[in-house]
Amino acid sequence: SDAAITADVIVGFPGETEEQFQETLSLMEEVVFDSVNTAAYSPRPNTPAAEWGDQVPDEIKQDRLARINVLNKEHAERRRARMLGRTVEVLVEQRNIHRPNQVTGRTTHGYIVHLSGDIDELKGRTVEVKIESCHAYHLMAAKDIRVMNDC
Repeated sequence: SDAAITADVIVGFPGETEEQFQETLSLMEEVVFDSVNTAAYSPRPNTPAAEWGDQVPDEIKQDRLARINVLNKEHAERRRARMLGRTVEVLVEQRNIHRPNQVTGRTTHGYIVHLSGDIDELKGRTVEVKIESCHAYHLMAAKDIRVMNDC
């Protein structure tokens, strides 16, 4: 399927067992999400869970977070790799903060794409680009772009 599927996971919620955490990893292996936003549970004032006695130790939460992030990165790389060589539409959003001669936008899958261009000319426009390299959390477009609209 060509759909992009994302999820949010909080590890170390009070009472979470290693077996339950392994079930989360198994679900991730079955689904192969495009991206999973992850966090370790942290107690918040005035919330019932903050008062529960079966808090998961910080060391275990950090270990689980590290393990889930390794799998998340592997899956993100695998899912983005299918874009290599494709021509895709990208909505240009902003200047690439690391490379001022590039702009950044998103595909219809929500993938971040960096491409050559002037933000003043391209911001808010949809462009067509060919993906020339894939990384875990972004794609790189070839230099040739075709502007699709004049917003």
